[in-house]
Amino acid sequence: MFTGIVHSTQEIVAIDDRENFRRHTLQFPDELIAGLVIGASVANNGCCLTVVAIEGNRVSFDLIDETLALTNLGQLDVGSRVNIERAAKFGDEIGGHLMSGHIACVATVEQIIERDNNLELCLSLPEKWGRYVLEKGFVGVNGISLTVGKVDGRGFRLHIIPETIARTNIGQWQVGDAINIEVDPQTQAVVDTVERVLATRQ
Repeated sequence: MFTGIVHSTQEIVAIDDRENFRRHTLQFPDELIAGLVIGASVANNGCCLTVVAIEGNRVSFDLIDETLALTNLGQLDVGSRVNIERAAKFGDEIGGHLMSGHIACVATVEQIIERDNNLELCLSLPEKWGRYVLEKGFVGVNGISLTVGKVDGRGFRLHIIPETIARTNIGQWQVGDAINIEVDPQTQAVVDTVERVLATRQ
């Protein structure tokens, strides 16, 4: 379980690609390594991955075909920076929203508007997932818990403060980039239930 409060971005320092499989290795700072063990869960761009190797400050994760198909992790290269969050602990302050690290789909960056003290982003979603993103609801984008601004069809807008830009990889996004999306499961359950009920009344 995660909160969507990204600790920092860390660099991919090695990639081992095989058929339907990738292992990527990141360089972690000392504060992220402390207490980390093989088998622990760490969110990489919002995707819950299992630690498979720790060598000094180098931490490795395995990605199989399902992860590569549903997320943007297979599109990254050595030198790419990944949003990192360690799993939440009981008793920790929950500053964002509870997130599972299960990516639903990828969105596409359609527009980036830079202002003096903030950033506005417009993203588009596959049609299947657009109905779960609601104005003033929340969505996980590359593991960042954010409040949704205006919703327009399959597109939605996000308004980003300087602290989020500094802490995450949002400042490196470009138009056309694929961004991992986790929808609120409660919103998804409500929408699906209402649709099923309405379908039975037709």
